[in-house]
Amino acid sequence: MNLEIERKFLVKSTVFKQEATQKKYIKQGFLNKDPNRTVRVRILDDCGYLTIKGLSNKSGTTRFEWEKEISRVDAENLFLLAEVGIVEKFRYFVKSKEHTFEVDEFLGDNQGLIIAEIELNSEDEVFIKPDWLGPEVTGEPKYYNTVLSNNPFKNWAQKNLE
Repeated sequence: MNLEIERKFLVKSTVFKQEATQKKYIKQGFLNKDPNRTVRVRILDDCGYLTIKGLSNKSGTTRFEWEKEISRVDAENLFLLAEVGIVEKFRYFVKSKEHTFEVDEFLGDNQGLIIAEIELNSEDEVFIKPDWLGPEVTGEPKYYNTVLSNNPFKNWAQKNLE
């Protein structure tokens, strides 16, 4: 079984862009938004991916993940079956010692929201927190991409995230 262990944080400044080693465009849609088995189709630059994720544990840090690369054409065709709510974003890759933060700057209906994720080998793994990293939102459902596809950031009544 392939487990994904990650933590999510809001981002309080755009300084991370100066530290980024890569920037990629992501478009994703969901074929199934059931939290027990989310099925996502994604285009990352010119590659397509089909991903299945299981239910997160109580802390929201760990869950089963299966991913398979598919052609961009197949991914575009699967978007025709996707549920309402496509999520688009730029992803920046930022090194922090031995870890890499993936920082998502959302576009479209989620513009203004920036979330950083870090993948870990264990839930209690220690890592360096850059100065631009804001409050932790791991396990908070409103920051899940599946939720953002249904209730985008532009609709949130309270946009003060600090």
